[in-house]
Amino acid sequence: MPSKRRRFSAFVKILFSVTLVCGLLVAGGYYVLTTVEPLDTEEPEPGCRLDLSEGSYDMRVSQAANAATVGGVAFSRDLPPEAVTVAYATVWQESTFHNVEYGDRDSVGLFQQRPSQEWGDADEILDPVFSSRAFYDALADIEGWQGIPVYEAAQQVQRSADGWAYDQHEQLSEQMAAAFGGADGPAVTCWYDEQRLADLEAAEADPEGAHEEMVRVFGSAPDALPADHDPATGDLGWAMALWAVTHAEEYGLTTVTYDGHRWTASDGIDGAEAWEGDGSDTGGQITLN
Repeated sequence: MPSKRRRFSAFVKILFSVTLVCGLLVAGGYYVLTTVEPLDTEEPEPGCRLDLSEGSYDMRVSQAANAATVGGVAFSRDLPPEAVTVAYATVWQESTFHNVEYGDRDSVGLFQQRPSQEWGDADEILDPVFSSRAFYDALADIEGWQGIPVYEAAQQVQRSADGWAYDQHEQLSEQMAAAFGGADGPAVTCWYDEQRLADLEAAEADPEGAHEEMVRVFGSAPDALPADHDPATGDLGWAMALWAVTHAEEYGLTTVTYDGHRWTASDGIDGAEAWEGDGSDTGGQITLN
């Protein structure tokens, strides 16, 4: 008969083997659970895509709409793209292109301007056109602003606690200024989810409302583009067309046509390919429907 010591030793070996196998099974199960990617069953959110010189960049529709407005106001001041770069770097740092109703102390809006610092009333500052005009006017008052680094120009306007923070946004802002300024043609497009596209198609288009707002933003009407005017900011026609695309949902627009290209509102991320050359001749004017 085996001794108690030998029987206990065999029992320990069996117990260890069972424990080891169970541990491997549990570890294997944990590995599978933590390494298998979950299935993405969610529908892509509405968004806008920018085709930049160094690749594509996605933004929320509201962000892209605000960027188009900030860039558009520079046309009304006949400012160069460098001014838009400074403005974009500022907005990225201050609000990431969200027109927020709160901030440090009494700061509000895209640029986080303060009523107490005589930027305007809070309601005025929350108007992207008003706040952009105020920013550009302050920038233009800085002597030699074009000859200093972007972060320094932004800091002299904003008087921020950390002026260096604007520097990190310069490269992206410069590329965005070229895109929204129309220099790259149909470089911005937007798409929607199924429900929002259905709502957009069912809505009554308001091209007249869009025209009126474009006059307020750009200082010119899309159906009366001056043939002999060469704005310092960029290509006015394309900048307006891209503004219309980013504001399509607001004004119930499903198509924007300009310079032989047509943008059509579409469902899902494939809408990033929504601009198509259709050879249409609009006489150099922008058509909204």
